[in-house]
Amino acid sequence: MTEATFEESLEELEKIVTRLEQGDVSLEEALDSFQKGMELSKQCKETLSKAEKTLTKMMTEEEKEVPFEEEEE
Repeated sequence: MTEATFEESLEELEKIVTRLEQGDVSLEEALDSFQKGMELSKQCKETLSKAEKTLTKMMTEEEKEVPFEEEEE
């Protein structure tokens, strides 16, 4: 089984939140859904953190990665 994409994980998390907000689930299902939602939330946060680290680097002319620093005004 392949790992879900960020978009798939986020969509599943949104479905879980909607289902829990409606309140039409048993306590056991709510707890299971909550745990699954927390796992998905953690995965999404990790994916965003990795993307942010990648986007805050730039390549030098020698093709070395260096942190991107904003220009001071």
